[in-house]
Amino acid sequence: MSISYRQPGVVLTDRRFTVPLDHADPGGESIELYAREVVAGDKAGKELPWLLYLQGGPGFGANRFIGRGAWLDRALDEYRVLLLDQRGTGSSTPATRQTLPQRGGPAAQADYLAHFRADSIVRDCEAVRAEVTGGAPWTVLGQSFGGFCTVSYLSLAPEGLDTALITGGLPSLGAHAEDVYRAAYPRIERKVTAHYARYPQDIERARRIADHLLTHDVVLPNGYRLTVEAFQSLGLMLGSGDGSHRLHHLLADAFVRTPAGPELADAFQEQVQSLLSFAGHPLYALVHESIYGQDARPTAWAAERVRAEFPRFDAAKTLAGDEPLLFTGETIHPWMFETDPALRPLRETAELLAARTDWTPLYDRDRLAANEVPVAAAVYHDDMYVDAGHSLDTARAVRGLRTWVTDEFEHDGLRSGAPRVLDRLLALVRDEV
Repeated sequence: MSISYRQPGVVLTDRRFTVPLDHADPGGESIELYAREVVAGDKAGKELPWLLYLQGGPGFGANRFIGRGAWLDRALDEYRVLLLDQRGTGSSTPATRQTLPQRGGPAAQADYLAHFRADSIVRDCEAVRAEVTGGAPWTVLGQSFGGFCTVSYLSLAPEGLDTALITGGLPSLGAHAEDVYRAAYPRIERKVTAHYARYPQDIERARRIADHLLTHDVVLPNGYRLTVEAFQSLGLMLGSGDGSHRLHHLLADAFVRTPAGPELADAFQEQVQSLLSFAGHPLYALVHESIYGQDARPTAWAAERVRAEFPRFDAAKTLAGDEPLLFTGETIHPWMFETDPALRPLRETAELLAARTDWTPLYDRDRLAANEVPVAAAVYHDDMYVDAGHSLDTARAVRGLRTWVTDEFEHDGLRSGAPRVLDRLLALVRDEV
């Protein structure tokens, strides 16, 4: 039974759907999906076109807005919006250290999680669309990984789409995971260099924290073991519009004086554990590299292997000299399954996923080249998370796709730049610019 309720300016309806775990076996095991329908309060009784929102990730549930927040405010002017928790996230049969043991051992868990990629998400969307719109095509807005899913949607089921809007999420159609990370590390270094140019005092602060972690065993209050590599991974923050400023404030208050000498402050440790823990989104760590798997090659911890090609990211070597410490970005490493208590029970499962060689293609180049769905994509010029060069190559491969390339926003432009980003994409697909 669907339940409706109100927040300021909107009417919300909780909706649940049953879909096959494996869409190739519709009579087999099923899982439950959750989505939140949102409509403007003064339009609740009207017939409106539908917009499906696909969140970034992988591994994150859809935004939990309060009222008409961010881009949603603009969308509600003309759409009824469905905020879908993709399978395994949020309230859609979540996949975590607590739930996955129900599947059995690590091998069974890995086989289960192999069904949690973009192709399965697209098939879920089609099943949901049949119930929600009565079969009418809808507009899809895909942010980041949600954009990857949207390109898979254009490949697998374009008949379900009226319009496709993508923000910071045009994937490479053919790059292996190694290629993705080989392009990523130089982008990450540019972001770190820009941060230190803005906040030069952070060079010494970051080195001091890293040196402390190399000589002390630090365990955060939630049991997370804070290694120097884990500290470096806070560079993930630098890909968002305000991330450099937030990182600066975090580093500024790292130490306090104690009778035993300087120690990492409790407040610093509390903030760091909230930033580093995967407790709220373990699927992100488990399947992150698999989103680039499309052939018989294993992903095999590609980010970790490629990092060795960039020795400037080696903290011990950096601290032995006088170079600034380099933070890292959106990369998943095997040590995360040792340092994070939310991931430790899933280490063997992650290893099995990294070793899989049966990944199937996620994109259909021929179908994309013949695309007839209106598509517009925001490409952020120096996006830390998604390579702009790869994105523009894909844009040229999708017939009729129009791009807006901008350096005004970072990867989170749909949040920080709303409603302008959504306005621009709608104008592009409607030939208004």
